[in-house]
Amino acid sequence: MPGHKGKALPSPSLPPEAYAWDITEIEGADSLFEADGILRESERLTAALYGSADCCFSAGGSTLCIQAMLARMKAEHRHIIAARTVHRAFLNACVLLDLPVTWVYPRGGELISGEYALSDFEAALQGVNAPACIYVTSPNYCGTMQDIAGLSALCRRYGARLLVDNAHGAHLAFLPENRHPIHLGADFCCDSAHKMLPALTGAAMLHCRDACGMEMKQYMQLFGSTSPSYLILQSIEGAIAYLREGGAERIRACAEHSRKLREKLTAYTFKGDDPLHLTVACDGVQLAADLRANGIECEYADRTCLVLLLSPVMDEGELARLESILAACKLLAPKPLPPLPKPGTQALPLREAALSAWETLPLQAAIGRICGPVQVPCPPAVPLFLPGERITEEGVAYAEAFGVGSVAVIMRNEIMNGEE
Repeated sequence: MPGHKGKALPSPSLPPEAYAWDITEIEGADSLFEADGILRESERLTAALYGSADCCFSAGGSTLCIQAMLARMKAEHRHIIAARTVHRAFLNACVLLDLPVTWVYPRGGELISGEYALSDFEAALQGVNAPACIYVTSPNYCGTMQDIAGLSALCRRYGARLLVDNAHGAHLAFLPENRHPIHLGADFCCDSAHKMLPALTGAAMLHCRDACGMEMKQYMQLFGSTSPSYLILQSIEGAIAYLREGGAERIRACAEHSRKLREKLTAYTFKGDDPLHLTVACDGVQLAADLRANGIECEYADRTCLVLLLSPVMDEGELARLESILAACKLLAPKPLPPLPKPGTQALPLREAALSAWETLPLQAAIGRICGPVQVPCPPAVPLFLPGERITEEGVAYAEAFGVGSVAVIMRNEIMNGEE
């Protein structure tokens, strides 16, 4: 294996050299989940560059890293406390591992770009009579970063672990101020190399505060393919080499360009903390259409904001062109959101609800019903309803503001806590 034997085959979409580099676990190539050769050495070099005690490569994106982190928490019998702004990969992992979750909700009216108070996490820790961990997404899809240093100190006081979905933050270690989660005290975090660095889609890294990489690989192999793509693994090596050979300086230069751009575009209101996320408070759908007409594709847009992702591989000409086009665009005010709904009653456990028979209903017809499997648009992949949650009028109004028209609910013939 592979069947192409490294031969260049005619393909309308794949360059010939891709076949030559698409290998498997042959002699000298190492084996990802049992790595003790060149892959392990590359992981050690990556850990040293980031300042983590250990690092594991993933060809299954940050999703595989999230699954491994949560499997480790289950093995440690820790209760999960999570910020409500989670990616669906977290929810799916909780379903697979049968993990209950205590949710912490953001302050203010925004869910997707929400900010959290340390006191709310502390209250959650105080309410759990068991070993615990805190799980947050930082940066989130809009570039908002949580107080990782504060959360780390809080976790140490309570003997808890801190896990960070840092999928959008593989560049944070190379900003003028190092804001990588491991540097700020997190126990584990995942970085999607393909999101903010020049790596192939699916390339990610699991960083560990302690030297436990080989143990974490045992959890990764529970969920990961036994045939990880060596093309993806090589692209991680390429991205790390890029960082060592000038890419880190390019990240800082890109961040500085972003700072100047924000200062010049005085008509714009920017959200978020990460300089490589340009998040504009506006009618994002309208601005996205204007940008698309000028050959620029945004990362995400709704009626409240638009997200553009900058990258260190963007040259000065591309950044200048972006600035001039943004300056020429006309902004429409963002659509106001309804109040963030209170949490709906958890009528069924997460796993039971996600694995029940379900049907799809228009939102208004779903009021009072119980949410079924995880179904969310991607991006931003933040679930507006949780499996097992009873859907309320307020929740429906909030979902409608994002253009959501339907939701999966549990079939009525399913038994729900003794009710038909």
